[in-house]
Amino acid sequence: MVKNVAVIGAGISGLIAIKYCLEEGLEPTCFERSDDIGGVWRFTDEVEVGRGSIYKSLVANASKELMALSDFPMPEDFPNFLPNEKFLEYCRLYSEHFKLGKYIKFKTKVCSVKKNTDFPLTGQWVVVTETIGEKETAIFDAVMVCGGQYNEPSIDLDTFPGIEKFKGQVMHCREYKRAVGFDGKQVLIIGMGNSGVDVSTELCTKASKVYISTTSGVWVIRRLGEGGYPWDLKFVTRFKNFILSSVPPSWARWIIKNYMNQYFNHHFYGIQPKGIVWKEPLVNEEFPSRILSGSVVVKPGIKRFTENSAHFEDGTKIDNLDVVILATGYKYSFPFLDESVVKVDDSKGFLYKKIIPLDLEKPTLAIIGIIQHVGPAMVSAELQSWWATRLFKGLIKLPSAAEMKEELSRDEKLRLRWFATAKNNCRRTEYIQYLDEIAAQIGIKPNLFKLFITDPVLAMKVLFGPCNAYQYRLTGPGKFPGAREAIMTQWKRIEKPLKTRVVEDQTSFNFSTIFLWFICLVILFVAMLVIH
Repeated sequence: MVKNVAVIGAGISGLIAIKYCLEEGLEPTCFERSDDIGGVWRFTDEVEVGRGSIYKSLVANASKELMALSDFPMPEDFPNFLPNEKFLEYCRLYSEHFKLGKYIKFKTKVCSVKKNTDFPLTGQWVVVTETIGEKETAIFDAVMVCGGQYNEPSIDLDTFPGIEKFKGQVMHCREYKRAVGFDGKQVLIIGMGNSGVDVSTELCTKASKVYISTTSGVWVIRRLGEGGYPWDLKFVTRFKNFILSSVPPSWARWIIKNYMNQYFNHHFYGIQPKGIVWKEPLVNEEFPSRILSGSVVVKPGIKRFTENSAHFEDGTKIDNLDVVILATGYKYSFPFLDESVVKVDDSKGFLYKKIIPLDLEKPTLAIIGIIQHVGPAMVSAELQSWWATRLFKGLIKLPSAAEMKEELSRDEKLRLRWFATAKNNCRRTEYIQYLDEIAAQIGIKPNLFKLFITDPVLAMKVLFGPCNAYQYRLTGPGKFPGAREAIMTQWKRIEKPLKTRVVEDQTSFNFSTIFLWFICLVILFVAMLVIH
């Protein structure tokens, strides 16, 4: 019987895990190696060992209404896309509201998590921690690992021949904090992910020239969506998900690629992903204009380095290069766990429902937040934590080991269809489909058919509106009385931060509006003639 739970990490996933332990009557103890909450969202000028590192200008890619957790709407005056300090404020508000702080032990490093071999059938774990040089050992019935996705940079210098000869500065983007110290320098950024593109658009205002190298390309989308609203309000919806999942993957990719190219032609700008491989889009409105102005120059893959130059696969080169920034991503790892417990295999997958490691005697270890999709990770982490704590309590039953492996195999085939390769993408999944699968097992998946009968106005908003976390609080265990209100008032919270200067509505009739009114009047006139 699970009672006490160790939660590792006090970022947003760790805070969520503490809350759901409490909701299920469990006793959480959270270990955080730094002196504050927030995880990767808490900016510091120094790079801290074992904690994600961000740059000062980082802004969320998902809008606040999609990032908000299921029973805690964002303050209406928060901007629609949160700078890192604003999301940290949300974390603090969340922690204070649900009184989570008293369950956190700060400045405490988790050294090891091992099975309790004295009582192997209990599924218990021996957790060794260190606080200011003093080690302590405790036994827990279950463990929730809430971090590790952005802690360890992925650097393979063997893929860049000659870089050891380069006499300029070489750094990973993890070390980048501000555009300070780059004035007048030529900078090459290797990697065109979110960080690489963000850093390139910021650095080009200081450096003499910024180049960005990519082997595979990328899709770019603006935060500014249809009608000036956040892009994801119309992109991440149940209706759109239904359409895309109902057609063959090749058609879905064609639809999405056409959508991406509405803003600008990715092929024309030299950044369109090659082949049929689908890549999640990154969000940055400045990147195309920086390319258009020549402030950022796109280059192909690296062939080799010399002492002061970089040579590329197309035969071109950059001389007098000063700085190389490796935006090569991160490896996720769990150094406190033995490989016999969790063996990372990013090609095959190693977590059932992307949460529970395979081959455990008892499912008492959950990995939270190791996931990649077009949608906010904190909402996935919320449902994962909810699911895991109910699993610990015995309210959810796992299928057999063979059935779990078969599900991983089906997931791999799906990823092969979408991404053309299974390599390095086991974290990928389809956002709404994944949330609904987890929600169905918890008993909180919204029933659209029933909603259309009992509350058609709400049903329309759930189907056609943004798929936010409030939808999973409309029914079932943990039903939130304010969930319907949160959905019905979401557009008010979206518009509120934009009303800093109220202007008179001077919308005038255009031709199409006048024509529409004319047709309506004709129909009304004909109807009256028929009646008489």
